[in-house]
Amino acid sequence: MAILKDRKIIVIGDRDGIPGQAIALCAESAGGDVVFSSTECFV
Repeated sequence: MAILKDRKIIVIGDRDGIPGQAIALCAESAGGDVVFSSTECFV
């Protein structure tokens, strides 16, 4: 079952939490198309 099938995804991860690359891999495995992925530091 692809929950995010054919959807465009923008990923913003947190440096001290879950990095953007990890979220992007999860979104791609759910069928999404990651168009932007970044890991930011929110201080």
